[in-house]
Amino acid sequence: MQNILSVDNMRKSDAAAIRNSVSSKELMLRAGKAIFENVEWKEPVAIVCGSGNNAGDGYVLAMLLNEAAINCEIFLLSDKFSEDGRHYYDICAQRGISVKTFKHATSFEEYNTVVDCIFGTGFHGELPPLQKAAVTAINNSNAYVVSVDINSGLNGDSGMCEMCVRSDLTVSIGGYKPGHFLNMAKDNIKHKVNCDIGISPVESPYRLFEASDCKKALKKRKNFSNKSTYGYIALIGGSKKYSGAIRLANTAACAVRCGAGVVTVAAPESICDLIIPQILESTLYPVPDNNGEMIFNKDSIDGLIEKYKCIAIGMGIGVSDDTKEILEYILENYKGRLIIDADALTCLAQINDETIKNSDCKIIITPHNKEFSRLTGLSVEQILNNPVKAAKEYAKKYGVSVLLKGPSTIITDGKTVNIAEKGCAAMATAGSGDVLSGVIAALCGYNDDVLLAASAGAFINGCAGETASAETNEISMAASDTARAITKVISDLMHTE
Repeated sequence: MQNILSVDNMRKSDAAAIRNSVSSKELMLRAGKAIFENVEWKEPVAIVCGSGNNAGDGYVLAMLLNEAAINCEIFLLSDKFSEDGRHYYDICAQRGISVKTFKHATSFEEYNTVVDCIFGTGFHGELPPLQKAAVTAINNSNAYVVSVDINSGLNGDSGMCEMCVRSDLTVSIGGYKPGHFLNMAKDNIKHKVNCDIGISPVESPYRLFEASDCKKALKKRKNFSNKSTYGYIALIGGSKKYSGAIRLANTAACAVRCGAGVVTVAAPESICDLIIPQILESTLYPVPDNNGEMIFNKDSIDGLIEKYKCIAIGMGIGVSDDTKEILEYILENYKGRLIIDADALTCLAQINDETIKNSDCKIIITPHNKEFSRLTGLSVEQILNNPVKAAKEYAKKYGVSVLLKGPSTIITDGKTVNIAEKGCAAMATAGSGDVLSGVIAALCGYNDDVLLAASAGAFINGCAGETASAETNEISMAASDTARAITKVISDLMHTE
């Protein structure tokens, strides 16, 4: 796993490094060298600089390009400099490196590479008019665009922006930030690389969940084992309105493909005939219903919670008083791993806090932002502007694991925070969450670590979506395409070093 540092953690860590081991000027020099070494430079190069230390990295870069005989020019948006930035700017001036003042009419169309050194990770809010003009000019340049540390205009913690630089490459300095992955980041960063310049985190970092981490959840199979070794799991969902003939069958198929020993689909009795043709390896568990909506039946629910190691509930189940009662009963009586998704999350928002806190289940909730808003009482905007904090605080308060869906997925138990960046725009389609629930349920069947299972589930599901999108296209792809890609993804992961 690679470290991901919040903006505050990065600021404190940078200060600690300067206090204890290395000068600020040396760190700036290392940053400039890291940028220089990670780009295939095509001249002429324009380096667009603001007023802070991000600009100072740009001045070091100009020095190094000049030493390599690569034609470059500096464009200033301000006549103000940080102390270290002034030091390297003066060196540039002494060497006769071209310096120009950026104006509203400035164009970068004649440059093959443009480097964005306007704002660093400390930026938040709305871009001032001159900086907005610079961002527009960079985005309209048709040049290869390199952003230093993070794209100017993009919030380092949330990945939100009003407008920002769209980069071909972002060179992160010291450690990735959440804003490199979350919300709008993927739409504005084509490629990214992080450069270690000798700054150690002073607070626990978040972690980027990667293939080598995911492989830990895919347990090696023993010959001396059987289906119960890998977990009996139940998927509770479906209704007349959301018949689940395809959606629940896909979820079951994904659970099978991800290694569950036995998968049982628990669905309203009156729609089981619709589901039967789609069920092959899985078993079917009819639940009493009224006009296609599950009703609470103690004996029926007891049959599920007594036998199954993991239960996922909510996929197409509908929202009703009976659904709420079923979920509440499971929370009060079940002791296994419980994945709460979709309609069950709406019901969860109506259940007493103490019932959730006192549950013996190992709970994983899988909300998108609107569902999480109902659970937390926060507005969607508040969640978007600080998603890691919102997820972490809820997880800690209720003793659950939160998997907050988005372009990149946040997974946290209130202590550890993992970010899985896998996934693509084509997955914004009905049924994608059902596939995810099936994947996580399977992994929970044979992994005691539910945070690992949830993180691996998000990673596998995201990889499968990317694979399916590459094989189809981002407009036509359906959740069933993601489901079909799971086998290939797991085969690739099992061969990961």
